[in-house]
Amino acid sequence: MAPRSVQVNDTSHDAPSATAPALPVRWHRRVLALAFPIVLANLTQPILGAVDTAVAGHLASASYLGGVALGGLVFNFVFWGFGFLRMGTTGLVAQAFGAGDHAGVRNNIARALLLAFAIGAAVLAVQTPLIEYAIRLLGGSAEVQQHARAYCHARIWAAPFALANYVVLGWLLGTQRVRVALVAQVFINAVNIVAVLLYVYRFDWGVAGIGAATASADALGFVFGAFLLWGLHSRGLPALTRRVLFDGAALKRLVVLNRDIFVRTLCLLASFAWFTHLGARQGDATLAANALLLNFQTFMAYGLDGFAHAAEALVGAALGARDRHALRRAVQVTLLWSALGALAFSLLYWTAGGWIIAQLTDQPAVREAARTYLGWAALSPVISVWGFLLDGVFIGATRTRELMVSMVMSLAVFVAASWALAGAGGNHGLWAALLIFMGARGVTLARFVPRIAHSIRPEPA
Repeated sequence: MAPRSVQVNDTSHDAPSATAPALPVRWHRRVLALAFPIVLANLTQPILGAVDTAVAGHLASASYLGGVALGGLVFNFVFWGFGFLRMGTTGLVAQAFGAGDHAGVRNNIARALLLAFAIGAAVLAVQTPLIEYAIRLLGGSAEVQQHARAYCHARIWAAPFALANYVVLGWLLGTQRVRVALVAQVFINAVNIVAVLLYVYRFDWGVAGIGAATASADALGFVFGAFLLWGLHSRGLPALTRRVLFDGAALKRLVVLNRDIFVRTLCLLASFAWFTHLGARQGDATLAANALLLNFQTFMAYGLDGFAHAAEALVGAALGARDRHALRRAVQVTLLWSALGALAFSLLYWTAGGWIIAQLTDQPAVREAARTYLGWAALSPVISVWGFLLDGVFIGATRTRELMVSMVMSLAVFVAASWALAGAGGNHGLWAALLIFMGARGVTLARFVPRIAHSIRPEPA
């Protein structure tokens, strides 16, 4: 069987050809067509957060805002920990899509949805001790914790739908329907904004209304996603039987992939928790400055994630089609655009970082400390970009063991470097250790890249 050509948005059927001079242009267009809608979808997240913050900030007491911030942090950790549902689905679906296996696409979605609802049900079953433990661990005044509990108990009921939405997004990215993914994300965020204004100002539900608004958006977002699944699914497929759905080999692969990504995510969370812990030893102003400068890292991630997601879709499709040429082009072009994006972020931070800091805080001590360490945040994009992009490459290739091993190794390097450098160089040493960690992610993953190409075994003609 000859390798199939990799498709983008179901519109390109051009087979790769070494003699076609327009090929690089087509590949640049492919990457940009996939990346930009994802970037736009990502940009809706800060807008939503700003609305929630503004609504909470206009309630009777500052403790309401603290409660929303604390409750939101709980869900960020919980849901980010289950982010493997999105990443694993993208890789599996992208490979089935590249192979033209429409039944495989459908089967992988069904299994991932089953897992999402099972995890969501488990979260609901342990919601009371989970919320109580998380809030006590994060701290805060008694009043802030009370508002955080109200927020969490209102929001948590949509956990199965929130996790299922990860699967829907993974399907859309894996099948390269990025414009539809953008519409779905905008729909969810628009519902959330309307609901929070209605629940808080019309129904007077307070902080619980903000949590309930997010829950409503997640639930209605899944209804919208299910509608998309039904409308865009391939017709004429064989019935999905219980034997196919619970196929032992397929379920084992799904569990292994998700386990590896879960461990990788825990290591990433641990690294930033360790960074925060060591920063706290430097004093309150330094701790606040570090938290502020980590927003620079978040802004960069929103922008560069588009190219990582494009890599997931294109690499997965290339592997499914057993097309080494397409695999090489996907990695080369996404790396190029990611590097250009990282350079743009570094230049922005070097030239406008002081102004950005002034917009984020009006505390003189925090501003001064943040400017002192701004150079590290400005350098970070060009060092971090390689690990960010290669994450997408390995997720698309479903080489999750390498992802896990790379992150474990990088975390070990970071802990060692932070002990050595933070003690001698203070917060400058801590930032140097963080950049060593980011660089280690790229270096360790790069060593595994040849394995992806070697895994392609063309089918016999």
